[in-house]
Amino acid sequence: MHLRDFTPPATPASQAALELASAYYSPALLNHGVRSWLWAEAFAQVEGRTGFDHELLYVSAVLHDLGITPQFDNVSLSYEEAGGHAAVALTAGAGWPAERRQRALDVIIRHNWPSVDPTMDEEGYLLEIATGLDISGARPDVLPAEFVQEVLAAHPRLTLGPEFTACVTDQAARKPQTAAHRLVQGGLADKLSRHPHEA
Repeated sequence: MHLRDFTPPATPASQAALELASAYYSPALLNHGVRSWLWAEAFAQVEGRTGFDHELLYVSAVLHDLGITPQFDNVSLSYEEAGGHAAVALTAGAGWPAERRQRALDVIIRHNWPSVDPTMDEEGYLLEIATGLDISGARPDVLPAEFVQEVLAAHPRLTLGPEFTACVTDQAARKPQTAAHRLVQGGLADKLSRHPHEA
């Protein structure tokens, strides 16, 4: 398994998602979004999953944290739901039908669930375990170590730990009914500070 084995879908929606993310994310958050897609695709390969929607997964992974940026922060919605609605708007512009646009919203919302049943939502499951690795350090030994190091060299973590902690802590304080509060209460700051990829 090598980084060169994974190529973003060459579609208008995928290209627009990366352009949008590049415009509004910090460098650390942009790298997090790209790594999340790479981890998701790699987990799929390790687990032998082949029937999922690669474009949907890419768009959802790249945009899944857009709701914590100041420009897309929502006064009452959780950051994952706000980001999901941004993905709906983007994919509408790319010509996706309504049902597929809804899938982008579902996948982005479900990435913050404690777990996702892959038989219900395979893309949601892959994004949930991918972000679980990148944020909480879950399943750190499943993917090949050389591939992990290759990805981290190409898309370094930079200031992700303190930046993501600050953003989600702010969300939790303002929206205590959302998943952000659960993440903070579950030790988000400590998990990021002790993340195995920070070594």
